[in-house]
Amino acid sequence: MKIYIAGHRGMVGSAIWRNLEKSDNNNLIGRTSKELDLKDQKAVNDFIESEKPDVIIDAAARVGGILANNEYPYQFLMENMLIQNNLINASVNNKIKKFIFLGSSCIYPKMAPQPLREEHLLTGPLEPTNEWYAIAKISGVKATESVRKQYGYDYVSLMPTNLYGPYDNFDLKTSHVLPAMIRKFHEAKLNGNKNVSLWGTGSPKREFLHVDDLAKAVRFALENELPENLYNVGYGSDLSIKELAELIQKITDHKGRIDWDPSKPDGTPRKWMDSSKLRNNGWKPSIELEDGIRATYSWFLDNVDQIKEVKINN
Repeated sequence: MKIYIAGHRGMVGSAIWRNLEKSDNNNLIGRTSKELDLKDQKAVNDFIESEKPDVIIDAAARVGGILANNEYPYQFLMENMLIQNNLINASVNNKIKKFIFLGSSCIYPKMAPQPLREEHLLTGPLEPTNEWYAIAKISGVKATESVRKQYGYDYVSLMPTNLYGPYDNFDLKTSHVLPAMIRKFHEAKLNGNKNVSLWGTGSPKREFLHVDDLAKAVRFALENELPENLYNVGYGSDLSIKELAELIQKITDHKGRIDWDPSKPDGTPRKWMDSSKLRNNGWKPSIELEDGIRATYSWFLDNVDQIKEVKINN
């Protein structure tokens, strides 16, 4: 099976690549952003027309935490829409029958009932701190749904909860909460166990899934024809940001104090996914949270010298 993985060098794309390359039956294709600009409609269409993959997996996106979403709303909205729309449109133009679109739990309303279910989509206002990225991803979900409805192609949208793992972004300006904490606690430990300042109150609750478990979900969707368009992919339980900080502090062996800054935004009060639809079809996660964070910190230590600051051009 010939499979094009868009974003194959990112945290999610590389995890999917590692999982799928274990099969001798898969011919995997990847292109770097220098080799193929996914924001260029003609270039994307020409590439898909030339390569003719059997399946396209869209793991390409501009991602970041609260700070990045607040400071670069246009890039988060426009670039993500360009990337996914070009891929979906080229797939339809070239009659690609199977497409897996990856989104985020932020597509659901800020005050949606917990746990978040697929039917909660578009039932209320979004969380303002990441609405630009969320709107882009919602448009991708509806685009794949429309293809499924109009053409009958097997287009599926997988909405993972907060992800972490090897090849994550550890840039303190643009990263998500878990990798940012790993870096903050690690650097504070090296600097004499200085106190660590964290945003908000620590009270919001979040769910975290190891990226290798998401890769297994993608493989499951690849090897099975799922009956619906949209599926949540979650760990199954959540914890407060304060509990997460204390867990990472323990794992990194930081001995200083944690200072919370309530003047900074907390974001959505709680995001806990109901993944029963996908679980009932046969998928389930296998990596325990503490084990996954320990493995991620180990990867960080092995690669800390190569980790570069990520810059966003505005």
